[in-house]
Amino acid sequence: MAPTYRNEDRRQTGAASASAGAHADATIFALSSAPGRAGVAVLRVSGRAAANALKALAGELPEPRRAHLVTLRDPKSGESLDQAIVLWFPAPNSFTGEDVAEFHLHGGRAVVQGVADALGRLTGLRPAGAGEFARRAFEHGKLDLTEIEGLADLINAETQAQRRQALRQTEGALGALYDRWRGELIAALAHIEAALDFSDEADVPELVSTRARPAVEGLVREIASHLDDHHRGERLRDGFRVLLAGPPNAGKSSLLNALARRDAAMVSEEPGTTRDVIEVHLDLGGFPVTVMDTAGIRKARGEVEREGVARTFARAGDADLIVWLVDATAPVWDLPDELQESGADLVTVLNKIDLERLERLEVVSDQTIDISAKTGLNIDALTAAIEAYAIEGLGAGEAPSLTRARHRVELESTHEALVRFLEGPPELELRAEDLRQAVQALGRITGRVDVEDVLDRIFSEFCIGK
Repeated sequence: MAPTYRNEDRRQTGAASASAGAHADATIFALSSAPGRAGVAVLRVSGRAAANALKALAGELPEPRRAHLVTLRDPKSGESLDQAIVLWFPAPNSFTGEDVAEFHLHGGRAVVQGVADALGRLTGLRPAGAGEFARRAFEHGKLDLTEIEGLADLINAETQAQRRQALRQTEGALGALYDRWRGELIAALAHIEAALDFSDEADVPELVSTRARPAVEGLVREIASHLDDHHRGERLRDGFRVLLAGPPNAGKSSLLNALARRDAAMVSEEPGTTRDVIEVHLDLGGFPVTVMDTAGIRKARGEVEREGVARTFARAGDADLIVWLVDATAPVWDLPDELQESGADLVTVLNKIDLERLERLEVVSDQTIDISAKTGLNIDALTAAIEAYAIEGLGAGEAPSLTRARHRVELESTHEALVRFLEGPPELELRAEDLRQAVQALGRITGRVDVEDVLDRIFSEFCIGK
C-alpha cells in the first residue's frame, strides 16, 4: 500500500499532475520503490528544500554520493522513526538535475508512512505527481524524451527482449540516431540559407546541388529504411499476438491451457463453450507472446455465438500468427476467408491424435504439426514453432528500433518534407521551409522543440515516484 497524505497534500498533488512544469520551484517527495512490505523502501526528495529535509530528519547533511547510516527522527516530536541509510546528491549531479535526497528505509508500511508524514509536514515539500521526477530530469536536460520513454518501457519490461530494447533506448541509442539526422538537416538548411542570403555570390548556389541535396537524399533513404521495419519495436513493446482458431470442440481451450501450463480457460466437450476471447501472456525465448483463445467458427446458432465468431474474425486482423486447429476426428482443413485475408502467418495444427492413434508425431510439412493438447504430445514442438515466428517477427537488428507510434508519425512527417524538398519547384524559399519542417519534426521526437502537447501524455505512463 502506498503512503497516504493529508488532504491539503492530495490537492497539491493533483495540481502538480495537471501542470508539473508550473511547480518547478516546489520540492517533491515520493516512494520510489514498489509499494507494500519489503526489505528496503526508498523515499526520494527532489528540489531546493531537499537539503533542509535531509538535515531535519537525519540531523546533518552527509557527504555527497556516500551512503550514511543514521537514525531518522520526526522534526516535530523528536520521535525515532527508523534507522536508515541516507544519500545526498547535490545539483546538478543527480537524476533530476536538482538537489536530491534519498532515504533507504526498512520496508514496513508503518515505517514508510511515518517518514512520509514527517516530510509532508516540512515547509516547501509536497508529494510528487505521476512521472514528476522523470519530467524534471527532462526539463533539466538529463534525459531526452526518447530516453524517458525508454525508462518507462524498462520499468514495465516483462521479458528479456523487452528489457534489452528498453535499456538500449534509455542509454540514448534512439535519441542519438535522431539527433544525428537532425544535425545533418540543420547543416543542409544552412547551405540553403547561405544561398538565399548570398545569392549574388557565384559559388553559393553550388552549395545546394553539391552539398544540401546529396545529404537530403541520403537521409531520405535512411529514414525510409527505419520506417520499413514491420513495426518490430512497437510490436515488441505490446507482444507478439497468436490467435487460436478452429471449429467448435477442436481443442482450442485445451491447447491454451497446455501452452500456459495452467487452467486458463474452461474446457468442455460441449461445442461452443468459449464465447469471448481469452488471452494468456507468455514469455517464449525472452519475447512477449499473447495467445488468444477464440470462439469456435461455424454457422452460429444464436446471437451470443454469432457475436463470439465475429470477435474471432475481428481479432484476426490484429494477430501476427494464426494457429488453425484441426480436429483429427472431424478434420476441417480450409480456413474461412476472413482468416485468410488477415495477413497473419499461419500454422496448421492437427489435434487429438491420441484418439486416432496416429504414428505421425513430427512436423509433417513446413506448417503442419500433429499434437495432443490433452496428453501434451508435441506441445513442445508447437511452442518452438511459435517462438521461432516471434523471434523472426520481433527480433531487433543492429539499428535502434522505432518503438512508439508518436515517433513514427513525426518520422513520416520528416520523410514527406524531405521528399517535397527533392521533388518540389526550384524556389529556395520553399525548399528551405521544407527542411525547417523536417528539422522541427525530428526535434519533437527527442523534445528539442514544440513538445508541450505531448509531455503530459508521456509522463502519465509513470507511476508516482518515478
